[in-house]
Amino acid sequence: MIEQTQDDASLQSLVEDFFRHRFSTDNPLITEAVRRMLDAGGKRIRPRVTLLAAEACGGDPVDHLALAAYMELIHVATLIHDDVVDRAETRRGINATAIDYGNRVSVLAGDYLFAWIFKNVTANYPAPVPHILSSTLAEICDGEVLQLRSLGNLELSLEDYVEIVGKKTASLFAASAECGALQGGASPLRAAALREFGLLYGIAFQMNDDLIDVTADERSVGKPVGNDLRERKMTIPLICALQGGDGEFRRRVERFYAVGDPSEIPGLLDAIRARGGVSRTKEQIEHHVERAKRALAPFGSAPARAALSHLADALLER
Repeated sequence: MIEQTQDDASLQSLVEDFFRHRFSTDNPLITEAVRRMLDAGGKRIRPRVTLLAAEACGGDPVDHLALAAYMELIHVATLIHDDVVDRAETRRGINATAIDYGNRVSVLAGDYLFAWIFKNVTANYPAPVPHILSSTLAEICDGEVLQLRSLGNLELSLEDYVEIVGKKTASLFAASAECGALQGGASPLRAAALREFGLLYGIAFQMNDDLIDVTADERSVGKPVGNDLRERKMTIPLICALQGGDGEFRRRVERFYAVGDPSEIPGLLDAIRARGGVSRTKEQIEHHVERAKRALAPFGSAPARAALSHLADALLER
């Protein structure tokens, strides 16, 4: 048995070991497709949040590995579906699932994985855990629809963007933290505090992901940079750059979204950076990270609080 207080590297190792030796579904093709995604990497942040939340509330992380794994598998299922919707060719530096298995198998694989997860959750976890996760899946789908409806909408406000990412990305972080807390024996106050942490962390996480698409290189992120522009997504760096009121820049983005000439992407990325898109996005990330850390106040000086705070601070270093 491990010590009650786990460092973050140990938690990630536990999660990886669980996937390597204990994950399997009843369908060999689905298992193969999911393992392929898992083997490609990933930060496993959602399961780590689950385990740290359980630990913060007095639980032993080892007892909650299956629940933590389900959080990551929900994420994997959404990625499989996302790559079909977005017609993506790569994910985590390898072919997207739809490239190797086709759209029909990919959609069915995502559907099957959702059903398999919820079969296990409802069989093994008491209320309100199944309700939290089913509500979260509805939120994720709602966020996806809102994002699709916002494609190319240069009038999208920062508030509307936060609503979209709150549902599409942050809701699963919130559920990971809340479910881990409840299974760890949390009081209602502590469970609510950890859910708030997860939500704010998740918003900052998506903002940072948007920022990486503007500032990183393809080799480091495992997919084309500027991909959000290709897909006509309204991300926070673009929204912040448009807020400057530069009419020529706005018209340039409008032309690109109308024509979609890929050769324009490097110049548009430079323009977003020049118009404060990166610096203002960093300010928003810092704001949400600080709010997330403040949400952990009910945990005093607990080691797990420090680990969660460190996880949030890491977004500022990426």
